[in-house]
Amino acid sequence: MNSIDLNCDMGEGFTHDEELMKFVSSVNIACGFHAGDTTVMRKTVELAVKAGVAIGAHPSFRDLENFGRKEIEISPDEVSDIVFYQILNMKLICEDFGVKMHHVKPHGALYNQAAKDAKLAEAIAKAVKQLDENLILYGLANSYLIYEAEKNGLRTTSEVFADRTYEANGSLTPRSAANALITDVNLSLAQVLEMVQTQQVTATSGEIVKIKAETICIHGDGENALEFAMKINELLRANSVEIVPPSIFAAVV
Repeated sequence: MNSIDLNCDMGEGFTHDEELMKFVSSVNIACGFHAGDTTVMRKTVELAVKAGVAIGAHPSFRDLENFGRKEIEISPDEVSDIVFYQILNMKLICEDFGVKMHHVKPHGALYNQAAKDAKLAEAIAKAVKQLDENLILYGLANSYLIYEAEKNGLRTTSEVFADRTYEANGSLTPRSAANALITDVNLSLAQVLEMVQTQQVTATSGEIVKIKAETICIHGDGENALEFAMKINELLRANSVEIVPPSIFAAVV
């Protein structure tokens, strides 16, 4: 692989967003439902414009109390409505700064539930398409988020994680598990290199899982987020991998 996107979740109330933007190629900005507000969104968009990184909306369940990481049972129609509302606000802010929104990446429990629920994934895809069919949908590799988006004619980018472990079925290890997070930078680098070079990842069970790695996520709220971003950036460049956002002109797979 000669190029890959390196993305990070931002606008979530942490102080290192500006520094992080030096090492990534795209950012996913919280839209107020799990973190942030209009003022934070505007400030984060402004930082992203200055850094020259691609800007994405990071919609969530309405769940400030749990940072959007609590599973919530709502209908696909409600999911479509809350996603459309959040990404519309982000689109308008981007336009106010003279840039186009590049992508949408669901957050937290919404992301994980839609990854394994075709109806929720379809609801998200339809909301994105309704707003702007040229937006790219970021989703977990091999998940319904990717499948339903492509079925609805959207461009997609398959996402893998630098700071999370994987189950044998290709899903992320639940955060409730003790081994869900990767906090050792060397373990993270090894996983990133495996995913980029072989398009596979070693699950917690030891099994090898095939994946499609087109963008690598670093969680901006992670304790070692800045160190991870710096080291992963260095690793990719040392292995002649260019760090660039996905093209909005890429063909649907």
